[in-house]
Amino acid sequence: MQCEARLSSIFDHSITGICFADLDGLITEANEAFLKIVGFSRDDLSSGKLSWREMTAPEYRHLDDHAIERMKVAGTCTPFAKECTRKDGSHVPVLFSAALVSGSEAELVCFSLDLTEYKQAEEKVNYFAYHDALTNLPNQELFKDRLKHALLAADRSGEMLAVLLVDLDRFATINDTLGYVTADQLLREVAKRIVGCVRESDTVSRFGGDDFALLLTELVHPEDAAKIARHIQESLSAPFNFDEQELFITSSIGISLSPADAKDAVTLLKSAGTALNRAKKLDGNNYQFYTAGRTTKALRQLVLEHNLRPGLEREEFIIHYQPQVNIQSFQLVAMEALVRWEHPALGLLYPSEFIGLAESSGLIVSIGEWVLRTACLQSKAWQDAGFDPLRVAVNLSARQFQQPLLVESVAQILKDTGLDPTLLELELTEGSIMKDPNQAIRKLHELKAMGIQISVDDFGTGYSSLNYLKRFPIDTLKVDQSFVRDITDPDNEAIVSAIITLAHALKLNVIAEGVETQEQLETLRALKCDEVQGFLFSRPLAVTEFTDLLAERLTIGTPKDYSTTRLPDLLSVLHEQFR
Repeated sequence: MQCEARLSSIFDHSITGICFADLDGLITEANEAFLKIVGFSRDDLSSGKLSWREMTAPEYRHLDDHAIERMKVAGTCTPFAKECTRKDGSHVPVLFSAALVSGSEAELVCFSLDLTEYKQAEEKVNYFAYHDALTNLPNQELFKDRLKHALLAADRSGEMLAVLLVDLDRFATINDTLGYVTADQLLREVAKRIVGCVRESDTVSRFGGDDFALLLTELVHPEDAAKIARHIQESLSAPFNFDEQELFITSSIGISLSPADAKDAVTLLKSAGTALNRAKKLDGNNYQFYTAGRTTKALRQLVLEHNLRPGLEREEFIIHYQPQVNIQSFQLVAMEALVRWEHPALGLLYPSEFIGLAESSGLIVSIGEWVLRTACLQSKAWQDAGFDPLRVAVNLSARQFQQPLLVESVAQILKDTGLDPTLLELELTEGSIMKDPNQAIRKLHELKAMGIQISVDDFGTGYSSLNYLKRFPIDTLKVDQSFVRDITDPDNEAIVSAIITLAHALKLNVIAEGVETQEQLETLRALKCDEVQGFLFSRPLAVTEFTDLLAERLTIGTPKDYSTTRLPDLLSVLHEQFR
């Protein structure tokens, strides 16, 4: 009897809704908590027509069916969330579970827990995760998400959009003199006025402090953004009244446009920030469009520095290949792999713009390994496609060469890509091997033992020691283009001649880079240089262009029109050679 009394107390006074029903859903008994959750009365229950399955909202009834099947097999079902339709037609979220009554194959006991307060709390948490608590405007996270989606839509439709950054002039003075309570009131009113200046389809966000950001979509002309900027400044120029005080404020606005200024969210916001800074430097109370020509070199470097790692992760780096030609036979004998950065906003960038940043940040190691792996893969792919094997030269930075596991890394890359080590040439500068000559000698011997060729790049510009030079296991000296450029000058010609003579005495190959004129070529031939590369033959080529060049070697047919890549000279020479 005591046990029954306890069970009765649990059933009658539990905050969990409990009901007994059959497998078809017909409810035979229910406690007050259950009736309260679903909005039915005891009289409704007495009618004998209440069904927990019919109370389930139609889109969740498949979950009930699955629960019934589980109970037939296991006697119980795992709790799951669903919505029930109340007597008044409204929906209530519940956590539901059920089990067969002990000893019965047809009677169920069902448990329902009202999730309304939980759902409301969850929605509130989600709301404030993406909205500013002071103004209820979207925050930075939501703004950036909407901007990314808007950019994708604009890219498909070809429409223009704008980002406006709004900053209140001398807001800090108001905050310091009148206090944060008045300052917060002011920010709320500013938010309302800005929202009143745009369409419902536009987004107004508070980034924090007195900074607001606007996303304007479906613009026809840049002037449309300017009109909104003027409208905002006019609206904010009207007095604000707090506690019988009149406050007057002005604002500065920076504007960037897509696709004219950028096609990605990060760069578009940075561009608007640059324009905003210019507006503030002009004493505020004005708006400025972003103008690329006014971007300082320092800002450009800052943008590149922040974009470097994401750029590598987003696979924005590519490799171009520059042909290297035997100076006597004019045969294509090798290629140099040269990294480029296809920046989404700044276009194609050359190593001089980002390698220094990569060195200082340490990212040069990751970039260098990527270049080496990619070049080896591409070289092997050309061989697998039936083209003759060519030596591929890859630059190693000083920092990369100093890595303790460099030799192991190179060996692993060759193993992974399947490239014959004898077809790989690693280029190092004088400076990188002279930092620690004894360690360099050890590493170079290990690389040479694998069959890899070694080249010293920019030879003659550093501080070579002949004593060490003869001890380095190298194959090639590369004459720096600074000597080649002015090789007609007697002094430069004498230097190049000395380098070639020295190299040949040490049984080394010599390649001159930066060959751009016929006169330079003839001088180098006369000095018995072995190989050359430069714009006289070809600029560095993308993979598809270099593939065409390789195909031209095989077919010996009518050369394609390579006028834009400066290939006619090389192709005509090769044509004559293989005729």
